[in-house]
Amino acid sequence: MSVHEPQAWDRPAPGAPGGVSLPSWRWLFEAMWRVEHSFGRARADARPEEDTRVRIFVILSLFSAVFVCLALGAVNAALLAPKGGVGWVRHPHAMMRGDLVDRNGALLATNIVHYGLYIDPAEVWDRQAAAVRIKRVLPRVSMAKLNRVLTGERRLIVMTGLTPGEKAAVHRLALGGVTFEPEDRRVYPLGASTTHVLGAADTGGEGISGAELAFNREIREAGAQGESFALSIDLRVQGVLENELARAVADSQAKGAVGIITDVQTGEVLGMASWPTTDRLNRAVSAHYEMGSVFKTFTVAAGLDTGAADMDTKFDATEAFVIGKRRITDFHATNEVLTLEEVYLHSSNIGTSRLAVEMGPTVMQDYFKRFGLLDAAPIELHESARPRRPTKWDDSTLASLSFGYGIMITPLQMSAAMGALTNGGRFIPLTLRKGGLPNPEARQVVSPETSATLLELLRRNVVRGSGGRADAPGLRLGGKTGSANKLVNGRYDPTHAVGTFAAVFPVDGPLNARRYSILILIDEPGSYPRTGGFVAAPAVGRIADRIAPFLGVERRADPYRTAMGEKIPAFEDVAGDGR
Repeated sequence: MSVHEPQAWDRPAPGAPGGVSLPSWRWLFEAMWRVEHSFGRARADARPEEDTRVRIFVILSLFSAVFVCLALGAVNAALLAPKGGVGWVRHPHAMMRGDLVDRNGALLATNIVHYGLYIDPAEVWDRQAAAVRIKRVLPRVSMAKLNRVLTGERRLIVMTGLTPGEKAAVHRLALGGVTFEPEDRRVYPLGASTTHVLGAADTGGEGISGAELAFNREIREAGAQGESFALSIDLRVQGVLENELARAVADSQAKGAVGIITDVQTGEVLGMASWPTTDRLNRAVSAHYEMGSVFKTFTVAAGLDTGAADMDTKFDATEAFVIGKRRITDFHATNEVLTLEEVYLHSSNIGTSRLAVEMGPTVMQDYFKRFGLLDAAPIELHESARPRRPTKWDDSTLASLSFGYGIMITPLQMSAAMGALTNGGRFIPLTLRKGGLPNPEARQVVSPETSATLLELLRRNVVRGSGGRADAPGLRLGGKTGSANKLVNGRYDPTHAVGTFAAVFPVDGPLNARRYSILILIDEPGSYPRTGGFVAAPAVGRIADRIAPFLGVERRADPYRTAMGEKIPAFEDVAGDGR
């Protein structure tokens, strides 16, 4: 009978009293002891073949167990582990952002896998040759950075953002020490188009400006679910807006420009453009302007809504309106007593100043606040800036405010205010979210009757007043011109002007009918004349004409024009001055 030598597992575990093994390992020690004991018995009984069979069986069992564990782990990782959950590994530079699409599903922003180029100089045989060969296939790499890494002592990144093609070109060089790491990079397939609206995301996957920042959390959540995030922008409308804005800039030789198109019933922004596109400043939400006579719309609306005036109320414009040492005159003086309608159609500074002073600071300040002119425009964009408001509201200030001086606002504020005047009198926050805000905090700022009167007045200003160059055949467009000189070295300089046209179409139909606002602002036009009626109004008409089919607006006649844009013979047209 063979004598079995005591083995390691027969001895007491350290710290185990009475020679008892630790419970958690006891079953393993016993199993191993039995296997070895079977080997010993096989040798003692002179049955070596039994010893070999047992050993083969044990080895096969161990390999089978390991294989089964690996297979189960692979199945769990591939099919059962949640994305982003336990067992899921992401590269630290990877992003998880859903695609940005327009309201019709057209792609605006997406992620494409790029690569970071790393080099470990210790594994490079000929560093000088490696630098030359890499530069040849990757021209945009910084030679200084490349040489710095190659002459170093540890593995470092040379550059990020290699496209799959660039990675393949470097990989084919078969250089030692050269490796790649994937990185998810945000790309914008339309290039400069919509650039100010979309903004940007950083390499860490966080939005840093524009819609990317405004909807950062929701875009990341959409990406985690494999979905896209839809904006209110209509890419067809956006394309027309950018095209016509660039044309208006070229025609007027302007320094800058802004265009905004909204749905006045939902507050959705269908198009937003800022020129130049190479400038990071989104002028639509961040730049401030004194906009001139477009503000007469708000002054007249306040007068109608309070009952301080009606369309037939008369204002003396036969001579300048004097406030202290200040004389307020009209650009093209009529030297007549004008009704409120004529004050608006002739864009009379005298008439609106008299109305504003008559209403007083309390009323004017109240209505300016209602129209959103004293606060930043409500929209998701973090860049939305507060206006530069007057510090005092005396008679001279009221007169200036009545025709758009003394207050500097953003184009987005103007767009939101015009929407409130033309949708039945409700101020609705603007939004870049498709479908509008879930629960918009709309507030009534003027009565429906005032809104209806303003719609008619805006239309008359196009067919009879200063906005004639904005008319679009059959689309029943209404609007108001605005012209202002900029303050340069303490004086208003007519060579540094701003020309604006704020429009809405179609003006007819119920107050809750589909209706769209267009705002075009031309900053410092170089051509002459520099007024809104000449530099901004024509672009508005062309834009309305081109986007109407996308928006489902049908062409038809109204009391002033046929569906083809021809004058109704019974209607007497009076040309405006373009202010």
